[in-house]
Amino acid sequence: MAVTLEAGDRAPAFTLKDQDGKTHRLADYRGKTVVLYFYPKDETPGCIKEACSFRDFHAEILATGAVVLGVSTDDATSHQKFAAHYGLPFPLLVDAGAKVSTVYGSWGDKVLYGKHSIGMTRSTFVIGPDGRLTKVWKRATAEGHGEQVLKVLQDHAQ
Repeated sequence: MAVTLEAGDRAPAFTLKDQDGKTHRLADYRGKTVVLYFYPKDETPGCIKEACSFRDFHAEILATGAVVLGVSTDDATSHQKFAAHYGLPFPLLVDAGAKVSTVYGSWGDKVLYGKHSIGMTRSTFVIGPDGRLTKVWKRATAEGHGEQVLKVLQDHAQ
């Protein structure tokens, strides 16, 4: 059965390493807003659009007091190349074995062009300073997603 997290739920704890080997724990961000976005694969068209959208709005997102963390099952070397290639100013976390992605309901059965497969669904979770989810995109769109997230963060800040 698929996990379905909703706004108001407690965000599942995680501990993952980024592209540089630094460990990130959800607990490390207590008191801050975290934008945790799951994406299918480094260097693919939709994921490039989404990552660059977060990059282009990164300063404004930081200005709301939030941090951005990207997550995929790609390895650290792939993440390093992807971040360097597009000048991504936020950590890309390595979810080997899709353990965290599964807990968040972002990994599992999906349908693309009528074909079933197991993989990552593009999804985003905004985690409030108290560790609870304030906004969930179960199926995020790649194009302009950074701006969508920024608008939600700005609305919550008011």
